[in-house]
Amino acid sequence: MVSSDRLLAFAAMSFLLIVIPGPSVLFVIGRALAQGRRAALTTVAGNTLGAYVLVVAVALGVGSVVERSVLVFTALKLAGAAYLVYLGVKAVRRRGSLRTALAEAAPVAHGSLRTLGEGFVVGVANPKTIVFFAAVLPQFVDRERGSVVLQMLLLGLVFNLIAIVSDSVWGLVAATTRGWFAGSPRRLSLVGGAGGLTMIGLGVAVAATGRKD
Repeated sequence: MVSSDRLLAFAAMSFLLIVIPGPSVLFVIGRALAQGRRAALTTVAGNTLGAYVLVVAVALGVGSVVERSVLVFTALKLAGAAYLVYLGVKAVRRRGSLRTALAEAAPVAHGSLRTLGEGFVVGVANPKTIVFFAAVLPQFVDRERGSVVLQMLLLGLVFNLIAIVSDSVWGLVAATTRGWFAGSPRRLSLVGGAGGLTMIGLGVAVAATGRKD
């Protein structure tokens, strides 16, 4: 399996990448502002599942295709960007209904599943994570220490555990700030609009992400 020194080095590099807000973090913040703590944490779970699908893809060799193909990379990137913009526009249009949503006694199960799915899409289409897993993850594998696939899956698990903690902290902090706004319908509408605009801006930023090749 992976040696301890390589594991620690990978964990350190992963931490540096994760703590810098990227598509997934900004999406979690947007959801926390628009819908609160539960939606934020559900989004984190969806992001994590999506990111681990990328790990599996890289471990099985699919990630290298995405990394080396400008066409595939661009298509995936634009699809993710368009989805973010769509969700942002929807959040802005529905910002006035946030107070009603807060007053509900219990969240709708379908809403939670939908939030999980939306987080999954953002996680699996995150350009920063795709490039990191495809270009960096294989460098920490020692082919003389057993199964390459298992080593990659273990390293990916480490990355995702760090991401869960970091993204959850971002989401909880944003959700706490949202709670302060909840006392006023005007403030709450502004929060919903801010969350939607954050996602729209994020979608534009993702679409503008380029490649040297």
